Amino acid sequence: MAIASKSPWMAMVLLFFSLMAPPSYAFYLPGVAPADFQKRDPLLVKVNKLTSIKTQLPYSYYSLPYCKPDVIVDSAENLGEVLRGDRIENSPYVFEMREPKMCQIVCKVTLGEKEAKELKEKIEDEYRVNMILDNLPLVVPIKRLDQDSATIYQHGFHVGVKGQYSGSKDEKYFIHNHLSFLVKYHKDEQKDLMRIVGFEVKPYSVKHEYEGQWDDKKTRLTTCDPHSKRLITSSDSPQEVDVNKEIVFTYDVDFLESDIKWASRWDTYLLMTDDQIHWFSIVNSLMIVLFLSGMVAMIMLRTLYRDISKYNELETQEEAQEETGWKLVHGDVFRPPAHSDWLCVYAGTGVQFFGMLLVTMIFAVLGFLSPSNRGGLMTAMLLLWVFMGLFAGYASARLYKLFKGSDWKNITLRTAFTFPGTVFAIFFVLNALIWGEKSSGAVPFTTMFALVLLWFGISVPLVFVGSYLGFKKPALEDPVKTNKIPRQIPEQAWYMNPLFSILIGGILPFGAVFIELFFILTSIWLHQFYYIFGFLFIVFIILIVTCAEISIVLCYFQLCSEDYLWWWRSYLTSGSSALYLFLYATFYFFTKLEITKFVSGILYFGYMLIASYAFFVLTGTIGFYACFLFTRLIYSSVKID
Repeated sequence: MAIASKSPWMAMVLLFFSLMAPPSYAFYLPGVAPADFQKRDPLLVKVNKLTSIKTQLPYSYYSLPYCKPDVIVDSAENLGEVLRGDRIENSPYVFEMREPKMCQIVCKVTLGEKEAKELKEKIEDEYRVNMILDNLPLVVPIKRLDQDSATIYQHGFHVGVKGQYSGSKDEKYFIHNHLSFLVKYHKDEQKDLMRIVGFEVKPYSVKHEYEGQWDDKKTRLTTCDPHSKRLITSSDSPQEVDVNKEIVFTYDVDFLESDIKWASRWDTYLLMTDDQIHWFSIVNSLMIVLFLSGMVAMIMLRTLYRDISKYNELETQEEAQEETGWKLVHGDVFRPPAHSDWLCVYAGTGVQFFGMLLVTMIFAVLGFLSPSNRGGLMTAMLLLWVFMGLFAGYASARLYKLFKGSDWKNITLRTAFTFPGTVFAIFFVLNALIWGEKSSGAVPFTTMFALVLLWFGISVPLVFVGSYLGFKKPALEDPVKTNKIPRQIPEQAWYMNPLFSILIGGILPFGAVFIELFFILTSIWLHQFYYIFGFLFIVFIILIVTCAEISIVLCYFQLCSEDYLWWWRSYLTSGSSALYLFLYATFYFFTKLEITKFVSGILYFGYMLIASYAFFVLTGTIGFYACFLFTRLIYSSVKID
């Protein structure tokens, strides 16, 4: 506070850097309390879904013939985790704090025809196994070849690898059946308590051999023996996957003291790529958009000021009879558009979406939705969407009353069901496809029922409450009166063609977000963490400014050429950026992803269609309300006879 009072600029700089910094440097609330461990305390490893960037279809860990505990217990998952396809369960891997173990036998499995086929399919599709210890996901450290000391971390380890025996051309499948775990901990010297700050693994494929009869965990392995200090450091004699093959699952665990504090333990996971490129490209993008926005704002202010001054001076002169430009259409500019009821519905839905995103981003910037709180982001967005129904109903009813509408219940029902109904229908079809693939990503019936309950039980009533409040208020009055007979619109220049100006208008808003969009798509489809919410928030603000300004500029040109049909055009001008978003998503699919399965391709385009539809509603609403305020402002600023 002392700094802020002495220097407001210093306070602004500090705030900016706190927004830009990764969560551990910002105001970071991890969402989980730290767990303290003493020596020999049990550490329970949990298993999560199997994931693949080639298929995008998650599967339960125990869908493969891995070792099972005596009783499989599901961890309580929030709504967001279930929708993401997370299936967190207990595992037979139990460690003791700071008690290293070597070559521990988990179990022995003999593969049947079905098990061998499933393992081969998962290895072919490059599936990874995900595990969790003390809420930290398991990672595989990989040394970068182009840099001396840089290590990158891959989420989870591959189920296995494909390869050939030396001297053979036949491709075989090998399973990773020996896991060498490393648990990093930070020690509190005063209390002698430890906190887990890292969970790594190096997977190996080893064809284990043993002496005598198999006697579960008492069996003495010859390939790996803790008594004779024979450790596994390579996959020289790998374990092949085939029918009737015996696979022995083993693990080592070691502990390493670390200087990393508990609050900073997620840095390793988050700082995975070369973020300098990320920062530079985003800042570069923001500078270009800010420059364009400044230019647009300057042109608009100067031109408008001159127009209004000129029109007001003309009132006393004979030249007033020969007016040109936007003042000529004052008697038609507030005439209700065709299909005005649908404009009310989409404007209300956009307000709902805008409110949800704004509040979500504020929470994310403050650190409440950190990656350690799995599923938190999606749960927050769903709940906020439901509660923002109040604003959707209010906005659509206010606009409907302006258009002299009387059937407010019809508008309310359409606002409550059009967008969510369309999204739910697409989601239901996609979910049926996932269910057909027997993937754990399929949303269970109970969760689907909970979503419908949120929609019908909370969202729809709130839309009705909002509509009732909005319709009860007196209608907004237009700044100028509307003529009874519509004015004829003169022939327009080719560049003022509605389709052309709408498509041109979407380029700038898309340009404001497309670099950030690359990182968001990468985090979703390549299973990486997205965490720079400070940047995203600033990009969101710039998106709002850009949508508003491009709509205002094109609306101004349209009115100057005596075309007063601006209502829908203002919505579609900025909303057309959704078309570019979908085209970019298509480009990303063919250039960055390795999706081969038909169902996975349908899933990708289905989800991107939902995202583009939502983006259309958001950007269209911003552009529409900007033009709405702009036209009311300029027509209330000039004298009309």
